[in-house]
Amino acid sequence: MTFLRPCVRCAYNHLLSSASKRNTRLYSSSPNGHNKPYYLTTPIFYPNSVPHIGHLYTLVTADIFARHAKLARPDQTVSFLTGTDEHGLKIQRAAGAQNLEPLEFCDRISDRFRVLADKANTSYTRFIRTSERDHHYAVQHVWRVLDSKGLIYKGSHKGWYSISDECFYTDNQVERRTSPGGVLSGFNKEIIVSKETGSLVEWTEEENYKFRLSRFRDFLLARYRSDPHAIYPPQQHANVLDMLSLPLEDLSVSRPRNRLHWGIPVPNDPAHTVYVWFDALINYLTGVGYPWDAEEQSAQSCWPPDIQIIGKDIVRFHAIYFPAMLQALDLSLPKKLLAHSHWTVNRRKMSKSIGNVVDPLQAIEELGADLVRYYLARVGGRFKDDIDWSSEQLENNAAELQSLLGNFYLRITSAAIRRRLPKGPHSHLRQSLQQSLNSEDLREVANPLQNLASVVDNHLKHLRVSEALEAIIQQLKAANTMMNVTEPWAKSTPESITGNVYALSLETLRICGILLQPFIPAKAGMLLDAMKIPQSTRTLRHAQYLHGTMDNITPGVKLFLRARQRM
Repeated sequence: MTFLRPCVRCAYNHLLSSASKRNTRLYSSSPNGHNKPYYLTTPIFYPNSVPHIGHLYTLVTADIFARHAKLARPDQTVSFLTGTDEHGLKIQRAAGAQNLEPLEFCDRISDRFRVLADKANTSYTRFIRTSERDHHYAVQHVWRVLDSKGLIYKGSHKGWYSISDECFYTDNQVERRTSPGGVLSGFNKEIIVSKETGSLVEWTEEENYKFRLSRFRDFLLARYRSDPHAIYPPQQHANVLDMLSLPLEDLSVSRPRNRLHWGIPVPNDPAHTVYVWFDALINYLTGVGYPWDAEEQSAQSCWPPDIQIIGKDIVRFHAIYFPAMLQALDLSLPKKLLAHSHWTVNRRKMSKSIGNVVDPLQAIEELGADLVRYYLARVGGRFKDDIDWSSEQLENNAAELQSLLGNFYLRITSAAIRRRLPKGPHSHLRQSLQQSLNSEDLREVANPLQNLASVVDNHLKHLRVSEALEAIIQQLKAANTMMNVTEPWAKSTPESITGNVYALSLETLRICGILLQPFIPAKAGMLLDAMKIPQSTRTLRHAQYLHGTMDNITPGVKLFLRARQRM
């Protein structure tokens, strides 16, 4: 499977701006006309500040699923959307604080998110910015469609507004707390915050437009009750059902332009600006060329997303607001929503004021993208609970991978082992692998290796990233133990055993190398290159026992460099 610009078949009906063209990566490939392209999205990141490790976590998680889709279905196009959400009061104020126009401010910060996605070796196919002209067109089209159906009306709105979250909250969604030591509003002073995010809110009254969200509660309840796997992990699914246990209030979808001028104007009412979350959610449609003409609404369309990856703090927007909007537009809903947990430092939420924000680019610079990716997936791939960032754990996990994979390859291809192989070892590899299945000493490695690809595939189908990676690591551990026990380099070890261990070790590396491509794409590629595995045989179908060749491998390839060598 090759990556392609999201749905060339879903090509835009209008010319993209030059910025849009720069944000789309083109790949020479043609999708299978009989298959819907695999479409996945991250949230678009809010560039009011520089990226942190949580942004990298989201990008890497999405990239693992994108690359696995490529591995499992080589003939299907993958469309992977990410980008930046560039409108709203926070951006307007942050730009003003630096005496910059909002677009100039966004240009600077948005580029840092694109650099992060590139440095992390993610395979995104579209980097969208909500300041692009084609997105403005899509947002105003959605507004007009909903307005024509009587689902948008003008009224007065009273509620609790969070500038940090760019969101209105109802009385049931906020709570009173005592400010900690005066950091927010003075010592022991009572404050009002969002229950979901903990962000400070203030009472706001204004005239704006509203979307009739209340009409869609029964539809949403039926949707989630009928599909318990629509939202993962399960506690987030239960959380959404709990949100829907109360009546939904209609959603504010605009702000007065005299308060918020940095945004998309409401069609036919220049006194109002489209509410930033309503605007932002539509990016998932813009990213695949919405609005489509009648012909493009067929199976040629990328829509709906196969999976959307978000942080748990924005579940309400993606599980309630966005599906209601899609239902109102007569569009299919995303198939799965993965709401992951957050990364903390010393069990505290990352915050610039506390000074505990982890710089993802620095981590990549120090250890390399793949070792950071490995740590994020290995430690953070269960998604259920918040995870504490630890530089020590990062180093330990990096050392584990270097030993189990890099050192293992160096050891099994060492001259000490190769000179003890039977003559013409390559002609005996297949025979040795067959013998390993019946060997009492080797079957503990050979037997699970036969099922490893299906185990990993099943875990990833069910969004269990850590478990998928753990299965590969356990296989590598077993193979390393086999080598230590059998000592194939020793003169006392029969050459036949040396030959069988050599063959089984290489087969383990070949299969694990294929399966590791979604997690550590650069290092897995280096390994497969060293083993002379053709690009055409690096798919899930080929990650089967006795389904590959390993002739003329290159011994002594160092997959990982020491820190000093990287600098």
